[in-house]
Amino acid sequence: MTDETFVSFGEQGAQLTYGSYLRLPQLLDSQHLESDPPAHDELLFITIHQVYELWFKQLLHEVTAVRDAMLGGGPGSAQRARLWWAQHLLARVHVIERVLIQQVDVLETMTPQDFLEFRQQLAPASGFQSVQFRELEFLSGAKDASYVKRFKGLTAVEQQHLDARLAEPTLWDAFLAVVGSLGLAVGTDEEITASLRTVAHDRDQYAVAWALAEALLQHDELAASWRARHVVMVERMIGAKSGTGGSSGATYLRSRLPVQYYPLLWELRSEL
Repeated sequence: MTDETFVSFGEQGAQLTYGSYLRLPQLLDSQHLESDPPAHDELLFITIHQVYELWFKQLLHEVTAVRDAMLGGGPGSAQRARLWWAQHLLARVHVIERVLIQQVDVLETMTPQDFLEFRQQLAPASGFQSVQFRELEFLSGAKDASYVKRFKGLTAVEQQHLDARLAEPTLWDAFLAVVGSLGLAVGTDEEITASLRTVAHDRDQYAVAWALAEALLQHDELAASWRARHVVMVERMIGAKSGTGGSSGATYLRSRLPVQYYPLLWELRSEL
């Protein structure tokens, strides 16, 4: 053996480092405070929301793959393999969503007084303007074209992303394709409900469809839990004040609590 045999992992060429691979110089230079003098907790506020956007990016990556896995392939072993992949990725989605809920605890270490030190500098920016969050809602099944019309300040790229999400199939569309591939009717809500009852009462024959239905419902429940946790946090921070983007603040957020991605899956509980 020559000396070249014992080259350590990662040393060849020395092209990548931990920092260069993760683009750490750019990443760590992305937190710029607007307050002057600098408010201590503004860094926390920026960091938390940037982390949220990174998780939203990951969720979009996973949920898109879940949707595509359910839509891909016909009957047979190939489809079963893709449906296994969809279940696997939905389990990951659930874990990430639990992290999103827990991150609110970190934000709540900031007191209302500390938040007010820099809140005025945020206007008219608002969480309402999170394009990725709205993409995630659209892709999950809660499409709302009026959001795009109400949004002021969308870039051309953001507009394209939202328009694409409104036009493309949702997770629910993909799930119905799976149910339909099993020979069950999915034409109307009544047919879908009857088919879901069949799936629920014969889990041996329709195990994969039932598992996917439960995984989608878990996704829906965790999204609802995040919305509920978020609105309570906002009320704790600013009470009944309007949002920095001009919304009604907590009142608007509470109006979003009844949103359900998959109402037929929730209604199924009453049909069993």
